[in-house]
Amino acid sequence: MNKIDLTGLSPEVIAYINSLETKLEQQSQQVAKLTTMLQNLQKSMYGQSSEKSKYILGQEQISLFNEAEVEYQGNAPEPEPVQVAGYSRKPKRTKEELAANLPVVDVLCELEPVECVCPNCSGNLRPLGKEKVREELQYIPAQMQVNRYFAQSYVCTACEKETGQATIVKAPVPQPVIKKSMASASTVAHVMYEKYVNAMPLHRQEKNWANQGVILSRATLANWVIKGAQNWLLPIWERLKEHLLRQVVIHADETVLQVLKEKGKKPTSDSRMWVYASGNTGASPIVLYEYQPTRSGEHARRFLEGFSGYLQTDGYGGYEKVRNVKRCGCWAHLRRKYQEAMPKEDKLKDSAAAIGFQYCSKLFEIENELKDLSPEERLQKRQELCKPLLEAYLAWLKTVDALKGSKLGEAITYSQKQWETLTTFLEDGRIEISNNKAENAIRPFVLGRKNWLFADTPRGANASAVVYSIIETAKVNKLNPYMYLVHLFTKMPSLDFKNDPSVIEDLLPWSSKLPPYCYVNQ
Repeated sequence: MNKIDLTGLSPEVIAYINSLETKLEQQSQQVAKLTTMLQNLQKSMYGQSSEKSKYILGQEQISLFNEAEVEYQGNAPEPEPVQVAGYSRKPKRTKEELAANLPVVDVLCELEPVECVCPNCSGNLRPLGKEKVREELQYIPAQMQVNRYFAQSYVCTACEKETGQATIVKAPVPQPVIKKSMASASTVAHVMYEKYVNAMPLHRQEKNWANQGVILSRATLANWVIKGAQNWLLPIWERLKEHLLRQVVIHADETVLQVLKEKGKKPTSDSRMWVYASGNTGASPIVLYEYQPTRSGEHARRFLEGFSGYLQTDGYGGYEKVRNVKRCGCWAHLRRKYQEAMPKEDKLKDSAAAIGFQYCSKLFEIENELKDLSPEERLQKRQELCKPLLEAYLAWLKTVDALKGSKLGEAITYSQKQWETLTTFLEDGRIEISNNKAENAIRPFVLGRKNWLFADTPRGANASAVVYSIIETAKVNKLNPYMYLVHLFTKMPSLDFKNDPSVIEDLLPWSSKLPPYCYVNQ
């Protein structure tokens, strides 16, 4: 904007002109901010959602990094455009591979006796051999049956002959999953599997049961879920938490959950489902969920009490309340902010958002090359490759003049405020550069929430957190979650784990004492 010559004007007029210029500048910033918001909205609705740089920057964008090179006086190398390999379709699996773990039934197609007549001489036909024609998969619907348990009684004939009194012994009967209920280990496991793995809400399960001739209300199904979780899965959850807090790296995240009947809160208010996942440190993986009514960092502080390691999260300030930990930042969050700040293609060439995005992508490219190294080797390579890149990125940040309140401004501010946590991964090779582990862990809950939408009560929300924890931890330990639940509901009612908690160790997802049927068929 050209400056106006104010010579000879009164102070009142000058002040008025200055106020108009200030107001115009504020309005220009507001228009730019609203324009960016509109572009981001259109991009989120109609644009691609991939963060791969292949879809954002082409080969001609190499010159974007010249600006940082000019401004920076150190010896740090400039990042090169990420070469994203084209998508390669996996080879189709053969019929033999698809049916490798399935029982095989041979179907022999024969002629009727009256048809065993030679078409030439009318003589009798005898079997000669068989020829394989094709293979096909057959679906056999689930079958329901009622198991009636009888306790067999035995009498000692010797005692009866010698004393005239009978000694009677009864065979033990397995303890039920839920007392005074027709629920079995398999039915409770099935309801949980359908809801928490297949995201099928209870009202739809109610209809499925009815279609198979079993009338069960959703209240009954909910009762099975809650009691099964509280009585048998919660002790497993508590032991898993003990193991989690002894690990070196923990990832944390949280997402919104609506609970209708929560004391002191409106049904439309938001609660939170927190997730804590173990890092890639070589120990057995663990994923734990916890329901809480708010997003307060006090919940994370209380849950992680006793943990003293690296805590990897997003930039949420509530995690600052967790004591005795070293915070680790998330470069995936930062890269996402640059992606949101991307302008239209015709303005992409000189875009600061594109440069920032490419710095982040280069860092991920390096980390991908180091993923198979030991923590010690990875740490050494990070000092050689990642540290110079970060120095160049930090120097480039100081050259960017981003509009306050814009998406680009948010990315720059995030980088500067989170710089200490974003560079913690240079201290230990076991730390990851992103919090994707926690985000991936919470994704099944988010997908399920789209179907069942909300929890009715805090009791149900707590039960859901426990069930999700057991199922997701089973998955990351290569277990079949349904069969693992069946195993737990079969064994735990007969175990005195309250007086002898050590028996729970044999039931944990990585225990060598789990039966073979708990594992996923490879």
